[in-house]
Order: sequence, then C-alpha cells, then structure tokens
Amino acid sequence: MKIPLLQFTNKGIYCAAADVYLDPWKPVDKAIISHGHADHSRWGHKQYITHHRNLPIVKHRLGELNVIGKEWGETFTINNVTFSLHPAGHIIGSSQIRVEHKGEVWVFTGDYKLEDDSVSTPYENIKCHTFITECTFGLPAFLWTPQKEVFNEINEWWAENRANSQTSVLFGYSLGKAQRLLKHLDPSIGKIYTHGAVENMTEVLREYVHFPKTELITRDTKKEAIKGNMVIAPPSAHGSTWIRKMTPFVTASASGWMAFRGARRRRAIDKGFVLSDHCDWPDLLTAIKDTGAEKIICTHGYTEIFSKYLRELGYDARTEQTQYEGELAEMNTSESSNIEAE
Repeated sequence: MKIPLLQFTNKGIYCAAADVYLDPWKPVDKAIISHGHADHSRWGHKQYITHHRNLPIVKHRLGELNVIGKEWGETFTINNVTFSLHPAGHIIGSSQIRVEHKGEVWVFTGDYKLEDDSVSTPYENIKCHTFITECTFGLPAFLWTPQKEVFNEINEWWAENRANSQTSVLFGYSLGKAQRLLKHLDPSIGKIYTHGAVENMTEVLREYVHFPKTELITRDTKKEAIKGNMVIAPPSAHGSTWIRKMTPFVTASASGWMAFRGARRRRAIDKGFVLSDHCDWPDLLTAIKDTGAEKIICTHGYTEIFSKYLRELGYDARTEQTQYEGELAEMNTSESSNIEAE
C-alpha cells in the first residue's frame, strides 16, 4: 500500500520521504512551522524552518532557537521533496506549507483566512491534489461581517464610552488579534493603552507593520490617565486584579465565537464584536474549491460536520485528529500570568 505523502502521527503531521514534520506538537529533529501561535509552534525541536517574518515571533515566545527563515514561494528541497511557504492571511508571518514529491502536491494550511486584514500578508490560493484545512468555524451559522463595518462599530463603541467617562477594555489574543485591533482603531478618539503581553508582542512586530502609538500600563500608571481611553488586553486578563485599575470600565471581546448567542454572557463580557482570524463557512468552501483538490483532510474545528458536507458535494473528504486549537486558544490562553503591569 502506498504511503501517503503526509501522515498524521502521535507527534504531528509527518513527511516520511523528507523525514520532516509540519507543526508537530511533540519534539522532533526537523519541523516546518506554519505560524507563531502556541498550538502550532512548540518548544523542543532541534531545527525549525518558517517564514522569516515568523522568526522574531517564535524567538520571542520560545527563546533562542536553531531556526531558518524562508521567503514566500522560495522552494527548498529535503531528500528530493520540494517545500515552499505561501501566505495564509491568518496573522503576521502565517504560512501555508506546500509539499511536492513525484508529481503529487499537498498543501497544509495551518490556520488561514481569506479577508485581507491589512496586517498579515493576504492569503494566496495554491493548486494541489490534497488540501489539509482547518474548519474552526465550519458551520453555516458562521458568516462574517466585512471587517470595515466591525471596526466602525468598535470605534463608535469606544467614542460612546469615552463620552460617558468610561474606559474601554477590548480583549484580543496578544499575537494576531491584538495587532489587527490596533491597526484599525481610531487614535483620534483617545489614547491606546496595552497590557504587557500585548505591548511586548506588538513591539516585536512594529518592524513589519505601522501601528498607532500605544502606552504600556505599569504599576505607575494612574487610573485617571486611563479613564475614557482604550485598553487592549488578552482574554485571560479579564477578571484579574490587573483590570481593577480601569474602573469604571466597559468590556468587549473580539472573536468569531461572539457570533454564538450566549458567548458574551458566559464570559461576562459587556459587548461582543464578531471578528475572527479564521475563515467563515463560505470562505472555507471558496478556498477548497479554488485549490482544485479532490482530497480534503479536515484537522480542527467542526471536522465531522464539515467533512460530511464536503462528501455530499463530491469531495473525498475525511478528518484527522491533531492538537491544534484554532480560535479556542484565544479564550483559553494563560499568557497573562506574565503580567508586567499588576
């Protein structure tokens, strides 16, 4: 029986012909990394290969590494298997990984979205035979509003809170979502303050993208200075002692999960903005169709429902288990345990 070009193992997605793993979740000798989120780039590999814009991200998160940076579309060969990285549009430096061997082409998306967020390099469609896709939001109920409308709502919310002398506290994952929020906030409304985790990551990324000026909240920051302004913080800062300095404040979360009724209430958030760095239902279907792939492997999200629908459309679709979390990582992160501004 022919061995698949990419196999799903207990360590990660494995290319036996090249003896290399894609986004492995256990330590391996050689790993090609799609992007910097913790569920896709883990500590302990002997060698890392990733897009050069992801280099400072993984080094910031994991420390000094044996890591090689590649350009978009730059081909590199390992044991006669050809690899290249292509924009995934998920966050800064996020890549799809193209694998070609003996005329067969597979593409592993990692996490991706089609909408251009003006921060990450826009998604690139790649033709292939087998497409490994996430389906974090693989239900017809998920249909995103264009981001321009969402950011108009966010800025209007901030302006209203400022008029009421309330501080706006907006939660978003420190890598990716926080920078997307910063890029589209209107600094003419007021000052933008940041939690330490957000500030540190944003400083790493200012080399690549212009963001508005931000001020780190420290122990010395006065409560009166923050009042009426915007605070960007990771979700795990909600309910912490750190947030008390913001009083009186109004909270909001920017996440695809805000599309679910009750999600805001369960998280004790005052306002929810539906904003995701993953594809909605129509964009997942568009991306799959545009690849021309006949075989589709669904890795994380609503895998069973989504793959069943794909089979009804005529695709050879199946699911595989991984340790990738999709946007659940935004809600479960414990990153703010490293608070520099209690």
